[in-house]
Amino acid sequence: MVRRIDVTGSGGVRLAAWEFAEPPKAVPGQVRERTPERSDAGPGRTDGVLLLHGLMGRASHWATTARWLSGRHRAVALDQRGHGQSEKSPQAVYTREAYVEDAEAALEQLGLGPAVVIGHAMGALTAWQLAARRPDLVRAVVICDMRASALGAASQREWEDWFRAWPVPFAALADVRKWFGEDDPWVERPNPARGEFYAEVMHESADGWRPVFDPRQMLASREAWVYDAHWEELAQVRCPALVLRGLDGELGRAEAQEMVRVLPRGEYAEVADAGHLVHYDQPEAWRMAIEPFLEAVLTG
Repeated sequence: MVRRIDVTGSGGVRLAAWEFAEPPKAVPGQVRERTPERSDAGPGRTDGVLLLHGLMGRASHWATTARWLSGRHRAVALDQRGHGQSEKSPQAVYTREAYVEDAEAALEQLGLGPAVVIGHAMGALTAWQLAARRPDLVRAVVICDMRASALGAASQREWEDWFRAWPVPFAALADVRKWFGEDDPWVERPNPARGEFYAEVMHESADGWRPVFDPRQMLASREAWVYDAHWEELAQVRCPALVLRGLDGELGRAEAQEMVRVLPRGEYAEVADAGHLVHYDQPEAWRMAIEPFLEAVLTG
């Protein structure tokens, strides 16, 4: 089950938050995935977890993670501004400040804090910037495959060229899956999970399948962080923090370990046979990698 909750973000932008509940009970004779007992979080409450997707992502990309978390915690995934079913107003700003304020507003309006904030890529940067800014709202952070170093102008130009290369509109979702999973020049080897990931961010329009987001807003969002390094804010995160990478992801081992060193309470984990989309590509290995950290934070 999933329930939509509307949140008002920075500047009045309308955001869609999605609260995931435990799946229906298995019928007799079927094997059901192990679900831990609920923690002793006090009368009428459970520990909160806020899930933040990366650039071009959406809350539904966290569905698998959110459902196993919901067996013990209150797990909410946020469609960030310009993404999913949240507002995509041309008048809205796509600054780092706006994204962090949106996450802050979600925690406060949903009554989740102090929460564990789990972020992927851009969402991970938002998570640690929020933790540095509002330590009262963030109990711990999971930083999945996001670099703290500046990427620079060349990286931004590569993304601009990549968006122009998309053969939109796609005639069918099968074409979306094939292009992003096989034909995209950025794909080194076939990756069906990547194709499925991008199929989730398409919608059917009059002339075919197009992304639910505006690529110009995505580039503006990325431009807000790509030219700057974020080590100083990382050092200000006082809560427990797990830095996790896929072995074939965008965050290298040396930089990830340096991030752990800079974090006052940093820990490190990695997932083999995974790329940038760790949580989506390898959900079981992802769970095994983060579960001990969450167990220590939420029940320790």
